[in-house]
Amino acid sequence: MRIEFILLGATLLLALVHIFAAAGAKTRQYGTRWNMGPRDESLPPLDPVAGRLARAQANFYETLPLFIGALLGAAATGHLGWKTALGAHLYFWSRLVYLPVYAFGIPVLRSLIFMIGLAGLLLIVWAMLAG
Repeated sequence: MRIEFILLGATLLLALVHIFAAAGAKTRQYGTRWNMGPRDESLPPLDPVAGRLARAQANFYETLPLFIGALLGAAATGHLGWKTALGAHLYFWSRLVYLPVYAFGIPVLRSLIFMIGLAGLLLIVWAMLAG
């Protein structure tokens, strides 16, 4: 199996980590009853860490479909190679580190890590389009 698809699988597991991290923080703040209920009521703003985890999840989910589409597009066009392998590594490892850095509220480092992941995504798109 190619490394790109191993990293894709790891990225999908990371998506679950994002879901459970954000949901766990919200549940700690709002309670199990809220989590198991219809969530119709108005609630106070999230605590800082819970808010950061929710924003990190939203940010991850903005780029995840692009990563999946670019990787599958590169595979479908027969353009897997060093660019897609490097791009998948950059995307996955940066997104893995992004979550705790965002949770701890480290602003400049968070942005730099995001840019590394974006560079990885762009490498995959480049491979898909240009080979």
